Amino acid sequence: MYLEHINLVVDDIDAMLRFYKAVFPHWYIRSKGRSTWHGKPRQWLHFGDDYHYLALSDNGEQQNRDLTGHQVGLAHFAYVTNDIAAVIARLELAGYKIDKSGAENPFRKNVYFIDPAGFEVEFVEYLSDIPAERNNDL
Repeated sequence: MYLEHINLVVDDIDAMLRFYKAVFPHWYIRSKGRSTWHGKPRQWLHFGDDYHYLALSDNGEQQNRDLTGHQVGLAHFAYVTNDIAAVIARLELAGYKIDKSGAENPFRKNVYFIDPAGFEVEFVEYLSDIPAERNNDL
């Protein structure tokens, strides 16, 4: 079993595409269209590859949850990479700044960015193949 997609309701699909194209330069728009969701029109698209994608729709209202607060909702989601330095470089080149760095750990490197819709996205590079080391919070 694996996670196939994440469905995010946003207010600006183009801004989200700029961010995620920097993260995943090999991804593409798999499909897109217009529909109605509970009486409100929306534009939607699927951005990804053959196995994993982000489903985005643009009928979002209000702000995303306060990431420093305690509201119920999504805290963050994470992607594993083999080259975290390259992901950081692509995002910084596209104008995005690191929100926070992960804790020092000899078995992994991680960093957090905030995407244009206000979702916190973690990127992690594991430096060990041993699960007990990868999951150790020293």
